[in-house]
Amino acid sequence: MISNPFTSETFSTIWSKHFSPSVSATRFGSLKNLLFSKHKFLPLYFNYGKTHTKGISYTIENSKTHELKGKVLLIYDVPSYFEINPEIKPKALKSYKIKQYPGFLIRLESFKDINEYINFTFKGKSRNKLKRDKKRLENCFDIRYQMYYGNFPKEEYDSIFKSFKIILDKRFDNKGIYNNNLDPEEWNFYQEVAYPMILEKKACLFVVWHGNNPISIMLNFLSKDSLYQFIMAFDTDYAKFNVGTTSLMKLIEWCLEKELKIFDFSKGYFDFKKRWGNLEYRFEYHILYDSKSFQSVILAFYLKHFFRLKQLLRERKINELIHKFTFRSKNKTINSQKYALSEIDNTIANTSMQLIDFHIGENDEVEHLGPIVIDFLYYNSESLKNIKLYKILDGTSRYFIKGENNGKIIQME
Repeated sequence: MISNPFTSETFSTIWSKHFSPSVSATRFGSLKNLLFSKHKFLPLYFNYGKTHTKGISYTIENSKTHELKGKVLLIYDVPSYFEINPEIKPKALKSYKIKQYPGFLIRLESFKDINEYINFTFKGKSRNKLKRDKKRLENCFDIRYQMYYGNFPKEEYDSIFKSFKIILDKRFDNKGIYNNNLDPEEWNFYQEVAYPMILEKKACLFVVWHGNNPISIMLNFLSKDSLYQFIMAFDTDYAKFNVGTTSLMKLIEWCLEKELKIFDFSKGYFDFKKRWGNLEYRFEYHILYDSKSFQSVILAFYLKHFFRLKQLLRERKINELIHKFTFRSKNKTINSQKYALSEIDNTIANTSMQLIDFHIGENDEVEHLGPIVIDFLYYNSESLKNIKLYKILDGTSRYFIKGENNGKIIQME
């Protein structure tokens, strides 16, 4: 892999600051471009980045493998499609490759634009839905798409990342699943590392804006010919509009315009990755060890079986149960606003109403009505610019929503 962003100096330096501040980096001349941290007690070295990358690449220079005598090297998350030189000539140096998470990607070389890719990948009914969802999103809201790639103000970056965390947290709260990306230690690392790498054009942020509110954000990393999707989130209030799918389609379009060869969805199985990808691969953990050292042989053997067991448990979906348990243990609750929509009745004309100065995402007093308004727009194909929202002043929790062609009574429960 050319110009791996996860072995760059910027990524490695900031990762070390957050996750290995007290351990000096070790570099082996036989493994170019990789830095390692040593285990506190064992002759075990693991690569900088560990599981916080989306794919590590390396080459072995056989003439210098004597440096590895008596040692075990653990290299996390090596995609099986990366070209790692397989020949390790010194007989003493052995290796294990343990399959872990599945990965999915799109090979883009054969597609000239997004329409050609969609026509090849999806059947007519699915193609029409993709176009319909995108058109409906753009007709109902003031939508713009923006790629942050290269220089842009740090203040704007900080504001986007603040929103990023909010909508990602909200999404996983709705799913009732714990997301380790939101651990303060991990999130602080991602926020610090992404900005300088965007300036270096080794990362990018793709944002879908509704007015001044980001409703979909994707953090991606870049090599010379590939994009690696890192973290994505969309505002679940807009879920019916499939804003996540539209933003994905626009991001792929950007990759094709930049003549990138690979769009990598990275590790983990999700249905959308399988639908959109055209190649499935595996992430592997590589264990290199000195077969003439008894201690190294035992340690490597233990690591091999430890990670195989972890993968077995993962395949049995034990990790999903752990994520759900962790979510509940943090005492998070899912609050869903219950309401009913009804037709306009004859009493409305004689009822006092107060017009609400309503802006989705910008009015705390009626923020709970945002998802309801968005649902109304979706089901009635109305545009937000034509919407008027009234509080019905009859002592009830009722509102009147009116569009250009439709009107409904909102009864809060």
